[in-house]
Amino acid sequence: MIIGHLPAGYLLTRLLYPPTVLPWRIFILSGLCGALAPDLDMLYFHLIDHGQTHHHRYFTHFPAFWGGLLLLTLFAWRLTRFARAGLLASVFAGNGMVHLCLDSIVGDIWWLAPLVDRPFSLFTVPALYQPWWLNFLLHWSFGLELGLVAWAVFVWRRGRGSR
Repeated sequence: MIIGHLPAGYLLTRLLYPPTVLPWRIFILSGLCGALAPDLDMLYFHLIDHGQTHHHRYFTHFPAFWGGLLLLTLFAWRLTRFARAGLLASVFAGNGMVHLCLDSIVGDIWWLAPLVDRPFSLFTVPALYQPWWLNFLLHWSFGLELGLVAWAVFVWRRGRGSR
């Protein structure tokens, strides 16, 4: 996924928004940050690792990390006095999990890491073009990303009148 994470995060966060609990802008910001958070490892990938290790092999792309974080935040939301912070953190972590699900369509995700060193993906993007990102832009899966963008824009424009 190249451009689909942010619109997917918007759609999920919009779907989950509880209007009486938190301000819209804070809630949506938490969700959008969570949708992009797993790819913050790209800073390490480029600046320190110099591309030697696939960035999906970092803990920030391990479902165990995001699933554990989601469980902790759900606990904080429901069972502690920090309900509002727990809700924001849960939306953040939930969008992190959605990020990994979207990456699994055409990208390798180590779903059983750190216990099993085996990547999983639904489809493979063949390396036919240079630079590498052209392979993703010309693959049918990019149409899914464009669909997410179109859907998010539609929902955003439709909802502007209600805010």
